[in-house]
Amino acid sequence: MTISMFSASVPVFTKMLSNLSYLLEKAEANAASRKFDTAVLVPYRLAPDMLPFAFQIRIACDAAKLTFARVAGLDVPKFDDSETTFAELKERIQKTLAFIATVKPEDINGKENAVVTFKAGPIERTLSGEDYLKHWATPNVYFHIVTAYNILRHNGVDLGKTDYLVGKI
Repeated sequence: MTISMFSASVPVFTKMLSNLSYLLEKAEANAASRKFDTAVLVPYRLAPDMLPFAFQIRIACDAAKLTFARVAGLDVPKFDDSETTFAELKERIQKTLAFIATVKPEDINGKENAVVTFKAGPIERTLSGEDYLKHWATPNVYFHIVTAYNILRHNGVDLGKTDYLVGKI
């Protein structure tokens, strides 16, 4: 049995972005119980040379939605990259999920050999659609979600592996 491009992307990105939204909900509850403003977490980073929390959310969303632009040739919504609150970050996740929900199997299935050329910093890369999904987009989504998880966990939010992998039960 073959796994389709659709089944390897749409449900996977939907699940992980939904879990990311749940992590933000848990962080809000934690902040309320500890009596601090979640705004302090938005610019937080684990190292001086890494992108802050808000960027982790933005990039996770962008990596997911750009998959369908680059592989399937779909028009993807553009976001302002101006989120400064948890509410705005959660809204970005929801807008990304709403876009992903419009992707149909016929939009991406059969695009394994599509040529995907994109910039990664100063470097231009070219991959097949399948390689882009498996070796660029999916790891990128996971990387930025787990980095957001790590920032929250480092700041005392009561998160565990199940929150990351399963989300809201």
